Amino acid sequence: MVKYIFKRILFFIPTLIAISLLTFFISINAPGDPVEIMLNRSNGSEGQNAKNSAGDKDYAALRNKLGFDLPVFYFSLTDATISDTLYRISNPSHRETLKRLSNDFGIWENVSEYYLSVQQLELRLFSIAKTDHNASRVSETKNLIDELYRNYEKSTIKNTLEKISNQISDTLENERNHLSDCFERMISEKNPYRKYIPVLHWFGFNNQYHHWVMNFITGDFGISYQDKRPVENSLYDALGKTLGISLTSILLAYCIAIPLGVHSSVKKGTRNEKTISTTLFILYSLPNFWIATMLVVFLCGGDYLSWFPAPGSPAIPDDAPLWYKFSEGVYRLLLPLFCWTYGSLAFISRQMRGGILASITQDYIQTARAKGLDEKQVIWKHAMKNSLLPLITLFASIFPLAISGSFVIETIFNIPGMGKLGLDALYARDYPIIFTVMMFTAILTMLGNLVSDILYALVDPRIAYTKKS
Repeated sequence: MVKYIFKRILFFIPTLIAISLLTFFISINAPGDPVEIMLNRSNGSEGQNAKNSAGDKDYAALRNKLGFDLPVFYFSLTDATISDTLYRISNPSHRETLKRLSNDFGIWENVSEYYLSVQQLELRLFSIAKTDHNASRVSETKNLIDELYRNYEKSTIKNTLEKISNQISDTLENERNHLSDCFERMISEKNPYRKYIPVLHWFGFNNQYHHWVMNFITGDFGISYQDKRPVENSLYDALGKTLGISLTSILLAYCIAIPLGVHSSVKKGTRNEKTISTTLFILYSLPNFWIATMLVVFLCGGDYLSWFPAPGSPAIPDDAPLWYKFSEGVYRLLLPLFCWTYGSLAFISRQMRGGILASITQDYIQTARAKGLDEKQVIWKHAMKNSLLPLITLFASIFPLAISGSFVIETIFNIPGMGKLGLDALYARDYPIIFTVMMFTAILTMLGNLVSDILYALVDPRIAYTKKS
């Protein structure tokens, strides 16, 4: 068994690497620019785009802090038209334009010189003092330069350059001529066949993925895009609330469901069994979000009963006595715990009932009865072991839910747990939190499967994971 566990843990390593690769590349290709999102929030400019032009130092500084100015992976396989330093361009739309220009014209050096000449013209334009006479022309020229940053088609660029020539003043004639010369050189020396030459660029360990994985292993999960706090702070705050209610729910579900399932199978066909089965079937059929909503409406104040505090009630004072904190905390969690538990309780009970019914028809059960064993011993000692195998399988799928939580229940009852945290992060496109939760859920899924395999062997000695000599 120990050897098997060691092998499974070793097998976790390539599995986790594959999951981390998938998670990381989804995160970097997710829509939206995280740097721009954070700048918008910090500057209080809701609904406006952050200024991330060539002279935006705030954008570049935050991008450096988040590690986005590093290559994405250990290596990249591209064609000969793409530069190995393209990742250093901070603006994502500029990077895309340069990539398309390089692909179309084939020589990165000429494309880079053209891009630098656009930046030089822009910087010189900023240095011109605006007056009533030239304000409109300066603004129009700035808009045209922005178009150059976005356009990669030859005809469109040529038309834009002509418009700039009509707007520009004599003081910027040198920059304009240099830009035109760079554009003409890029066209005249066009070599599109270079895009058919594969090139491998090696970046080493100083890359975004390596830093992301190493930081995750050491407990650094990045910075939240939403509130700019370290993700681990938000995660640990929510995890404590979710774990408490989840583990209690799992414990209650198994402790109540197993005796109910056994009782239903032993008393099959009786009125008592039919009542229990019907009640469990109704519970399993009712969606927990509807039950939670009805409980809040009818039992948490308003026009009906006020038996329980309404969601969003004031927090328990920190200076309250310990017994009051405990009793009040339990009181507030009764309704969420019920909604969290009743569905799994009904399902586990039905599984237990089916397992016992299948077991009591086996030959070894008949043999145990023929030996004169008490019926309780037959059920709880012999039939019970084989009936637990389906429940152990269920445990492997329930285990990750202990950390992921229930976003429906937590949202309805306003519990700041993992489910609500993940839902809020999804709405806000807070990818560091989303993908940290994904990674933890994947790890717990593998651990749940490992625990299930160990429990199989403990419950049924016939299951062995090592070859017998």
